[in-house]
Parts: sequence; structure tokens; C-alpha cells
Amino acid sequence: MRKAYPIFKRELKAYFNSPIAYIVITVFLLITGWFFSASLFLVNQATLRGAFNIIPLVLVFFVPAITMRLISEEKKSGTIELLVTMPVKDLEIILGKFLAALVLLTIAILLTLTYAIAVSVLGDLEGGPVVGGYLGLVLMGAAYLSVGIFASSLAENQIVAFIVGFVIIFALYMIDQVLLFIPAGLVSFFEYLSIDYHFANISRGVIDTRDLIYYLSVIFFSLLLATRSLESRKWS
Repeated sequence: MRKAYPIFKRELKAYFNSPIAYIVITVFLLITGWFFSASLFLVNQATLRGAFNIIPLVLVFFVPAITMRLISEEKKSGTIELLVTMPVKDLEIILGKFLAALVLLTIAILLTLTYAIAVSVLGDLEGGPVVGGYLGLVLMGAAYLSVGIFASSLAENQIVAFIVGFVIIFALYMIDQVLLFIPAGLVSFFEYLSIDYHFANISRGVIDTRDLIYYLSVIFFSLLLATRSLESRKWS
């Protein structure tokens, strides 16, 4: 982790020294704020349920946009060869970039705590589901990011990286929506693969180790695959 820190610091500066971070955070807050306001004023319900229902889907689109440049841009510009001359391993490069993207995404998610403050003023705020919901969003976001970084490691073109990342993330999100079309004997297996299924469990305020293991497994294997993909340049 000590050797990954310079990569993390460089990527985080790249986000906030350019319009990327501010555009991502602003658009993210505008979209999620609209859905929160709709449930608050149109439906007349002081609840975070609307926000928690829409943020996972919003992240499906936003995360590939955040991660698409992380490796593919380095490959296309040739700076990946310069980067690997530093005394860091490929895994440390991946971890540094992943953590920088995670900080950006976590900031965007935590800024929506203003919605929780509004609900606490206007109605009754249930502490357990709120804590579980935000924990689930960070874990889900981290899983999305790891998949997005893997997709970015596969291509030199950022648009291709975005499309590949979006397709994989969207598939993980949609599995829970198509269980009716899956044979009964396989439902529990595919249900466990659904990223939204585990978020729904955590957002109820119940922290189950099976849900934590799922998210950590997705993150671990996606970052491992990204590392192997980065290492493949040595074999060609």
C-alpha cells in the first residue's frame, strides 16, 4: 500500500485538478437530488427510499465514465511503460487507481447525506436503514469501480472501455430483475450473483456476512483480473 500511494495521489490530483471530479459530482447530485425531491414533494414522503432505489442505477452509468480512462488512457498515450518503470508492481498501480476513484465516488455518495438531514428535519429518520444504505452504496460503488478498472485494462480506447464496463456492471445489476425467466433450481445461484440483491439486503439495516463477502469477492477478483490484464503486455 505504501508504494501504491504515489499512484493514488497522482490520480486523485488528476481528478480534482481538472473538471472531471466536479462535473461527475455535480451531475450525480442533480440526478439523485431530483428523485429525492420527487418523493419528498410530489409523493409527500420524507424518506430516503427514493434515493436509495435510484442511486444504484445511476452508478451503473457513472462508474464506467469514471474508470474508463484509468488504464486505457495510459496504454494509448504510452505512459503505461513509463509508469511501470517506477518501483511499483502492477497490482500496486491498479490499487492506487482504484482507491483514487473510490475516494471520488465516496465523496459524491456522502454529499447526499444532505438528503438524510432533510428527512430528519421533516420526518422520522430510521438510523439502521440509513447507515446500511450508505454502507451498501459504498460497497456497491467499490464493486462497480473494480469491474470498470478491469474493463479499462482490456482496451486502449476509452469508449470501448466504457462500453465493456457498462455491459458487465449492467448485467450484474439486472440479474435480480430476470429471475422469473431462470429455472427454479438456479434461482438462488443467480440471485446471489445479483449486485442489487445484496444492496437491498444491506439497505434494510441488516449487515449479513454473506453480502459483505460477495462485494469483497467481486472487488478482489476484478482487481486481480485487471492486474493480470496489465501484466499481459509482458507476454506479447
